[in-house]
Amino acid sequence: MNRWWVYQKERFPLLGHGPLILAFSSSALTFSALLHNDVLPAAGERWLLSWVTAFVTCLVFFMQLRIADEFKDFEEDSRYRPYRPVPRGLVRLRELGWVFAGGGMVQLALALVLEWRLLFILAPAWGYLALMSHEFFAREWLKARPITYLWTHMMIMPIVDLYATSCHWLVRDLPFHPGLKWFLVVSFFNGVVIEVGRKLRKPADEEEGVETYSRLWGGRRAPGVWLGLLAVTMGFAVLTAAAIDFVIPMLVVCGMMLGLAVVVTGRFLRRFPDGSGKPFEAFSGAWTLVLYLSLGPIPYLLRS
Repeated sequence: MNRWWVYQKERFPLLGHGPLILAFSSSALTFSALLHNDVLPAAGERWLLSWVTAFVTCLVFFMQLRIADEFKDFEEDSRYRPYRPVPRGLVRLRELGWVFAGGGMVQLALALVLEWRLLFILAPAWGYLALMSHEFFAREWLKARPITYLWTHMMIMPIVDLYATSCHWLVRDLPFHPGLKWFLVVSFFNGVVIEVGRKLRKPADEEEGVETYSRLWGGRRAPGVWLGLLAVTMGFAVLTAAAIDFVIPMLVVCGMMLGLAVVVTGRFLRRFPDGSGKPFEAFSGAWTLVLYLSLGPIPYLLRS
């Protein structure tokens, strides 16, 4: 059991990912409720089950994404990153495969208990995950096109988020609200922000065989791209907030966060090439947490 604790700590830290995924899933449910002017507690125990299903299913999806990475990157990790858990023998791919499958069984069981029609959304999500796991059967082509690789893999974010929202509107026999499309767009760009933010490094921290955006765009240019992505995400977040009449608070919150992001970027550039890239990853997580809370739980609580 200790080796699995070490594995999750290194590759899928629950204390780090858990709060983000909780905010992600809770925001999906409460945003949908706000759009439909629905009072969630009125659903009683069914609402609690919706919340558990959305959170656990999303948590398992992101765990499966990590496991899929272990399989598809095994050769590269063995060659360039032998310190990682799988190459060094802490856990085996076969064991991770069983964990992956077990997670799928948990997702299936929750969907069947809550509402069997969720399978119509869960199945396509599984299908896209399967394609991602095999790099869409075009690994070398995608590797040669980093931007295409990025957006094709980040499409999983709105797909998972669609499932999380359906734990509200589908379960409550409500229609898909047009306002949800902006929420899904925000999910996509938030995913891009996190992915770029975690792959910004100073030159001394670059590793052979590890593709980073600081290497792709250059150590000075890449932070500017990340900052631009935050601004784009903010724009879509404001459009999303308009659907629930929460524009001004969203502008204030995002404006403050964007100002802090400028500070983070400025400090990195002033210290370049010696400044650490880790603040970009930490800030990307904080940005995502604040944004999701501001798009669902906070405005919902204010109106309750």
